[in-house]
Amino acid sequence: MRVFIYFIIFFSFFDLFSQLPIMSPHAVLLGATPFVTGLVVGIYSFANTIGNVFSGFSTDRLGPFPTLIAGLLLSSAALFLYTPADTPNALLAVRVVHGFMEGLIVPAAFTFIANRSDESKRGKNAALSGAFVGLAAIAGPALSGIIASKKGAPFIMMMNGTFLLALAILAVFILGNIKKQREAEGKGKDKADRSSGHVPVRVLFRHPGVVRAFAGAFFLMFSQGVLALVLPLRVEAIGFDTKTSGLLLSIFGIVAILIFVLPTNRLFDRIRPEATLAFGIALMGASMLFLSVAGQLPLLYAAMSLYGIGFAFLFPSVNSLLIDSTDAHYRGKAYGYFYAFFSMGVVAGSGLIGLLDLDAHGAFLLTGAVLLAVAAYSLSGMRRTKADQTSL
Repeated sequence: MRVFIYFIIFFSFFDLFSQLPIMSPHAVLLGATPFVTGLVVGIYSFANTIGNVFSGFSTDRLGPFPTLIAGLLLSSAALFLYTPADTPNALLAVRVVHGFMEGLIVPAAFTFIANRSDESKRGKNAALSGAFVGLAAIAGPALSGIIASKKGAPFIMMMNGTFLLALAILAVFILGNIKKQREAEGKGKDKADRSSGHVPVRVLFRHPGVVRAFAGAFFLMFSQGVLALVLPLRVEAIGFDTKTSGLLLSIFGIVAILIFVLPTNRLFDRIRPEATLAFGIALMGASMLFLSVAGQLPLLYAAMSLYGIGFAFLFPSVNSLLIDSTDAHYRGKAYGYFYAFFSMGVVAGSGLIGLLDLDAHGAFLLTGAVLLAVAAYSLSGMRRTKADQTSL
């Protein structure tokens, strides 16, 4: 079951990352103005955030299985709408629908895994899911850029839609059998269990573990937004092209994946997630400070490798912390907000740097300082009492 869910996670993120190099050129090809082009790119993340939150509430009320199936089917349908969308306004409308529907998948998928994971292996499982996300981050942009140059952006979207449709059909049989088994085992408990999941959102946001997980997710993607905006400019400033920027981003992904799949993933079950979270985000902050002064290509590769190590420690930690801080019957809601913070982090990172009009040195310096401050905040949780670390 977990392996199949990992494939769902991979293709969901593959769909996301494959859009990066092709969507803005496709909007321009349809005649979009610079403002509408930016809106076409950004509106997806906004709609995705709303979809994440909706998915969380739906997962707690209906269960992860129907939410996941609905997300896969509706996302597949949305992807096929890119072909007839031949005007900027039509493309904008499709982006809203696609972003919302895609937002249903990931919270439900991660809740499915979390609710069925052995507590002693929740960190390792989170690391393995992170490896699939990392693979999608490497393969998605590369493959879509190559294929779209020959077939066009709508072909990529139809291809992704076909993958998601196939996964939805398989999920009905593979995950449906598991759902029936669990319903048979827990017959008579479901009504009481569902009622225990009606936890007010304000209570969720008061739990220190949940807040740290949300903060880790937000600032992880905040740094990604800064990298996406500033790293290519830094690379060009020292005399290299966009291909080098792609290689640098690939290096960080490869380093992270190695830590996810090697025996190092056992660390995430043996060390408190507050500690690995603080360590990971501190390394990411240090890598940003390193990038602010690195003026040669070997130093940039070293900085991005350090960032990859930090990313590898942070991603499983925030997932483990969220699992430890929530109960299974309202965990979908928590994951919904968790991935909403993921989406908001990217927009906030690139948006803040653009608003402040910082150069590469200033952008990396500011981001490094922010990440180190978040690491210090996370460490403060290590001194809390054991009662503060239990579930709501």
